[in-house]
Amino acid sequence: MKKNSIKNTRINGEVQRVLADIIRSQIKDPRIAPLTSVVSVEVAPDLKTCKAWISVLGDEKTAADTLEGLTSAEGFIRTKLARELNLRYTPDLRFIMDQSIAYGVSMSRKIEEVNRNLNRENGEEDLSE
Repeated sequence: MKKNSIKNTRINGEVQRVLADIIRSQIKDPRIAPLTSVVSVEVAPDLKTCKAWISVLGDEKTAADTLEGLTSAEGFIRTKLARELNLRYTPDLRFIMDQSIAYGVSMSRKIEEVNRNLNRENGEEDLSE
């Protein structure tokens, strides 16, 4: 993985902050879930493209609808980004669904289930409930 420069790291942080604010407060599309967060942003060093990892709390249909809504609002979001940030170029946005939070939750549930089964096999009480 390529190491980002300090400038690129700062730009990533600013784009992430502004993008999260735009999604939270300025987009009125009903397809976009209210619990949508920007997990990470990676702006290319030439400032031409930007990958934004989005996390949505809800089922897969909610996530798909949110991704569709964000993709259709890309022009509006770019305009708002250009007004808020003083960059040479306003990057083209590409939204990617981030499944890491859902994956972490499912792994935690599986670990708890395995621990409960081990406790039952060993004849111990289940103290977690």
